[in-house]
Amino acid sequence: MRFADIPGNEELKKTLVSMADSGRIPHALMLYENEGCGALALALAYVQYINCTGRKDGDSCGECPSCRVMSRLVHPDTYFIFPVNASRKTDVRKPLSESFLDIWRELVLSNPYFIESDLYNALGIEGKSGVIAIAEAKYILEKLSLSPVGDGYKSVLLWLPEKMNQETANKLLKVVEEPPDKTQFIFITHNPDRVLQTVFSRCQNYRVMPLTKEERAKTASVSPEEREEYAEFMAVFRKLMEGVMARDLQTVLDSADMMSALDSKEKQKGFCIFAAEAVRKIFLCRHGLSETADIPDSEKPFYDEVSKKAGKAFCARIIPVIDRSAMLLDRNVNQKMVFCDLAGQMFLNF
Repeated sequence: MRFADIPGNEELKKTLVSMADSGRIPHALMLYENEGCGALALALAYVQYINCTGRKDGDSCGECPSCRVMSRLVHPDTYFIFPVNASRKTDVRKPLSESFLDIWRELVLSNPYFIESDLYNALGIEGKSGVIAIAEAKYILEKLSLSPVGDGYKSVLLWLPEKMNQETANKLLKVVEEPPDKTQFIFITHNPDRVLQTVFSRCQNYRVMPLTKEERAKTASVSPEEREEYAEFMAVFRKLMEGVMARDLQTVLDSADMMSALDSKEKQKGFCIFAAEAVRKIFLCRHGLSETADIPDSEKPFYDEVSKKAGKAFCARIIPVIDRSAMLLDRNVNQKMVFCDLAGQMFLNF
């Protein structure tokens, strides 16, 4: 992956290139993005650039031995860690990322803009929540204790550090803070506020900006409106807000039942992400920025109506409630209780 292959985020690309060219490579880097905005692609291009022996014009050559193996995601000094769980696609009872590397490579090479649910579908763990267990930390420590195969950097690319528990993070803290010579960690997160503070504070943090429609068209990324669950989420959110606007508590509670009936925890958390984005659109419409909100034409009348009727503090009050709902789902709190509370708070704060 070369920087030239990645549309958008030109300033961040320049920053990454400058760090590599100056030799001021941080021991721990965190890229945070909305799902599917290219942080993984940027991380891969950055690792390839660092180890390239023929850099030119702010990009890797794509032809040297290091670039060739990195382009196939088989560089011996680059390690990939991502959330996993028991799956029908492996006989290992407690699998690690290493157990799924072939599937990971195939997914990344076909579309580095994939989202969390895409990964779980590919791994065969639909309906389960992926985790980064302490065994992954032990695996990393073991790999970093070995001498590098090449002359470049060892890189640990950890996708979704928010999936680490406290035990895993504690195991990694010392090596993240003081890694071996010419070793770097790159974390990619969709929820920086859920990354353990002890990890977050040890990283240089950079925001990966969302893609414009034009930029997205140049990638394999699928827009939110094109994803199959979008219509289902929109129908639930529309019914919820229509009940809220009509002050019809029964319709609001029926909407809560529809949320809890979504057929997997990941889908339920996906709805929370959708709802937070929908509230952001309401906020922008309230402030006369509907064009910035990037709302499909068919949904503009709905968002216009909600934004005109919503109270001034509605958006600011409800976003933390949605975030808390997603956090409670992650902690296996009963989904009916979570969504009943969310729907009730929407009703009360409107």
